[in-house]
Amino acid sequence: MDILFSNFNNLLSQIDDNFFRYLFTEIDWNQRMIAIKGPRGSGKTTLMLQRIKYGIKPKSNEALYFSADHYWFYTHNLVETTTTFYQNGGRFLFIDEVHKYPNWSRELKNIYDSFPDLKVVFSSSSALDIYRGESDLSRRVITYELPGMSFREYLYLTQGHNFAAFSLSEVQNSHSEITREVNSKLQPLPAFKEYLKRGYLPIITESNPETIPVFLQQIINTIVDSDLAFIADYNAGTAYKVKKLLGVLAESVPFKPNVSSIARKIETSRDSVYEWLTQLEKARLLNFLIAEGKGISLLQKPDKVYMENTNLFYALKENPEIGSIRETFLLNQLKNLKKEIRLPKSGDFLVDDLVIEVGGKNKDASQVKPPENYLIAADEIEHGFGKKVPLWVFGMMY
Repeated sequence: MDILFSNFNNLLSQIDDNFFRYLFTEIDWNQRMIAIKGPRGSGKTTLMLQRIKYGIKPKSNEALYFSADHYWFYTHNLVETTTTFYQNGGRFLFIDEVHKYPNWSRELKNIYDSFPDLKVVFSSSSALDIYRGESDLSRRVITYELPGMSFREYLYLTQGHNFAAFSLSEVQNSHSEITREVNSKLQPLPAFKEYLKRGYLPIITESNPETIPVFLQQIINTIVDSDLAFIADYNAGTAYKVKKLLGVLAESVPFKPNVSSIARKIETSRDSVYEWLTQLEKARLLNFLIAEGKGISLLQKPDKVYMENTNLFYALKENPEIGSIRETFLLNQLKNLKKEIRLPKSGDFLVDDLVIEVGGKNKDASQVKPPENYLIAADEIEHGFGKKVPLWVFGMMY
């Protein structure tokens, strides 16, 4: 196992404590088995290595991190590796990319049942349904989701300003205080425009900003060609059609999908389109919106389809429409808060009993016929007034 420890120690030496994703302090690290799901590039690997270096601070050989697609596992399995690790004093095991390992659920169950004082943390693609593996992990694993960065985290990472996170209720009722605090330290609008283009993933500090769209295209290819190939058993022909579907959607989202028309364009069946839409949504490449009053079920046509985040828009389309960018941003931030969002009869989004309409700086309530409980999320303003809230403030919620 020397090769696994060597690789682990090399990675650990490159980890610092300059920036922690918000989830770091929200995870109950005392649980015996923890799953961290999230899109590629969201910082799952760094999060686990930071936990080892700054949380556990383990003694020699007490902790081990590896990726489940390491070539070590061409000739070894997880249970065998864990047994050797445990017998040599190991008590904290961190497994990355677990969906790349064929028998992950069965072997994790065996590990959980065989080593009661071993703590296991593993990461996976967002598309993996952890509770539908070959073995029942529902009573054994606690799952956390790590989305891309909020605008608040982006400001922390790129400018060093660590503002508090605010609830949706605080945004609604105290946005003037929030904007005064932020504006006392920086001008938010230039940073917000940059965030919308390329600030959703932590790679912003590691890459030339101009190459980030190319990097995002590579992430899309990897999700479809690799992650979904493992999880949904795609072949090359299926992967090609799924990427073609994504390209069709990028040209027109947000929109109300005509599944029959899409199926004809990519020469497949309606059932395949429904299935692929669901998988792309689980993989955090799309977001869906269902009209208020409707139930939610698998293979149900969403009332509107969005790209999952605004950076994907800029990676897949040369000049995305600003109205689409604004709506995509707000839906993304609300979804990342685990809010249930519906498409209201009037307005853009319904969250609980709050209707939110999105627009530019001149947007007002006369255009939406709102109920009493509503907000206008207005772009291109630094300060709001009353029920008019700067759009960027909705990026300060996690």
